Amino acid sequence: MLVVLSHYISRHPWDSLANLPLKDVSLWSLCGAFFQKVEPSPDRLARCNADKARGVGGHPWLFLLRKPVLFLWREPWRPCPSAQPRPAEMPPQLSDGLSYSAKVVQGTLDSLPQAVREFVESNAKLCRPDQIHICDGSEDENRQLLGHMEEAGVIKRLRKYDNCWLALTDPRDVARIESKTVIITQEQRDTVPIPKTGLSQLGRWMSEEDFEKAFNARFPGCMKGRTMYVVPFSMGPLGSPLSRIGVELTDSPYVVASMRIMTRMGAPVLEALGDGEFVKCLHSVGCPLPLKKPLVNNWACNPEIPLIAHLPDRREIISFGSGYGGNSLLGKKCFALRMASRLAKEEGWLAEHMLILGITNPKGQKKYFAAAFPSACGKTNLAMMSPTLPGWKVECVGDDIAWMKLDQQGNLRAINPENGFFGVAPGTSMKTNPNAIKTIQKNTIFTNVAETSDGGVYWEGIDQPLASGIKLISWKGKEWDPKDGEPCAHPNSRFCTPASQCPIIDPDWESPDGVPIEAIIFGGRRPVGIPLVYEALSWQHGVFVGAAMRSEGTAAAEHKGKGIMHDPFAMRPFFGYNFGQYLAHWLSMARRPEAKLPKIFHVNWFRKDKAGRFLWPGFGENSRVLEWMFARVGGEGGAKLTPIGYIPDEGALDLRGLGDVSMKELFHISKEFWEEEVEDIQKYLEEQVNADLPREIESEVLALKQRISRM
Repeated sequence: MLVVLSHYISRHPWDSLANLPLKDVSLWSLCGAFFQKVEPSPDRLARCNADKARGVGGHPWLFLLRKPVLFLWREPWRPCPSAQPRPAEMPPQLSDGLSYSAKVVQGTLDSLPQAVREFVESNAKLCRPDQIHICDGSEDENRQLLGHMEEAGVIKRLRKYDNCWLALTDPRDVARIESKTVIITQEQRDTVPIPKTGLSQLGRWMSEEDFEKAFNARFPGCMKGRTMYVVPFSMGPLGSPLSRIGVELTDSPYVVASMRIMTRMGAPVLEALGDGEFVKCLHSVGCPLPLKKPLVNNWACNPEIPLIAHLPDRREIISFGSGYGGNSLLGKKCFALRMASRLAKEEGWLAEHMLILGITNPKGQKKYFAAAFPSACGKTNLAMMSPTLPGWKVECVGDDIAWMKLDQQGNLRAINPENGFFGVAPGTSMKTNPNAIKTIQKNTIFTNVAETSDGGVYWEGIDQPLASGIKLISWKGKEWDPKDGEPCAHPNSRFCTPASQCPIIDPDWESPDGVPIEAIIFGGRRPVGIPLVYEALSWQHGVFVGAAMRSEGTAAAEHKGKGIMHDPFAMRPFFGYNFGQYLAHWLSMARRPEAKLPKIFHVNWFRKDKAGRFLWPGFGENSRVLEWMFARVGGEGGAKLTPIGYIPDEGALDLRGLGDVSMKELFHISKEFWEEEVEDIQKYLEEQVNADLPREIESEVLALKQRISRM
């Protein structure tokens, strides 16, 4: 096949082209740095051929010489000697001066909004993919992507379910990488408070200069041999005033298939975007072809040099080296929390690591609550709860992220910006979360769970005995035996499933106006000291309660062990800007004259007795605690004032049918414990937030110390 640029031909004799059979020619027009096939119209061909027959016209393709095109010949052709190109001018030199072209295999660059097209072209020149695929989000596209991944051994079909798939990752790519997750701003203090000593625990800042070096060491040529997928997506229902649009460029089809579940993705998003603003997301697994090292589990990643970077001033997210969801599905934590929290600060709303649920009492009265727990602390279970209290109903709006804004009447309204659930699999069962189990029976991508020999899934805590003769293949791809001494599923293994499949999805979960939030709940894993539930004394005190959150470490990040970690607002890994400014932003809500702010509560489902047993049964029984909150929001419900806040009066919690539960232990407030707790909180805030700690929070710390001292 011979390839010649038309602007080259136009400067050379080319009479011999005139007699070239048209059936042997195809033309490709230059769009930026990429070629798209073009055809002359039948009328144009007829006119040109008629002119040629009369001896007065030119070649039928002359009309294209106003802009660069490629002529592709299927048959060998010998040009006249004077038309021989100089070797230095071949292959074609594109506008960026580099010998490069990428084939657009789906969609057209011309159809993209100008800013999106420029974003695609500039990054394609940088990353050098072989092909560009503009995602339309259709069923056909999804089916083809899944099929290609199956052929490549990236995913495996789970024959026991309908359209369910299993991916096993490289064991080095299994969780969020907090140590490699950074935010780039001109000033460090815009990203993190400057601690008194040591490093900040409230985010990682990188200078613009260091980022440019890191970026240039990773991205040039990183997609060679691969396809760049253009993924337009909406965080939140299309058309909602609370929603925001992003475009992710990725070389991972696993990311594309997952983003189709987790976001509203495809052609309708581009139509809604038009010439509007969008967040630019660039992701690469960092494995250009040919590979220098063999893949593990056919899972492309580059765990030696991962980087997850956020540039809030430029509205850009850059991710390299990891295919794991929290690092590669850039609409999730990267956009919906880190980038969105910065947008929220600038625009006067809140982007939070919170579930949203609707709860309806036996009288048909309904309220919406939001709740912030650290990852793997039960958000999904609470959001999809099956209440044990007769006549009560819980419906799910979202299980992980809430975007909240005061409406014109002063009500705090929330949307779930996501379209799916990216839930932790271990511990999920018909007992702990029957609605999740029902949700994941179809159209679900499982990652790093175990597989049964009959084509099903399995994990620790699934609470389903294996049928006789059924064997397990662990997440490491080997036959598993309980005697192995390691779990069959990775502790952070996940299911990625459409929210619309949840049997208790709230009827208003996609309402463009959001749902009205009347209570905000904070909580974490605290084996000792923290009561089952207490209510904050005020909005200001509630903000302090959120700032003081602590919890046992979980498997959702690369941290190990069970130490108690500070995790303010369950946002410690996700702050998009200085935590001191974040606190000030929350406090400022109370100064809005129209604001009707929610009550704030703190819960602890995980308190243990001296023998290490949980004092509270949790799961569906948590509806008893929600009932008390429901009453408190409505101006009812008995409560007793304590130094840390209001706790339920004796008899205020409905305990009928609960069995043997020690309410005395669950609500015991130890002076010794709380003296240590407030000292730890004060030390943490003074050291980590330092000069950026709002005075209102300092006042709350001192007030709590005084109340405890009087116990």
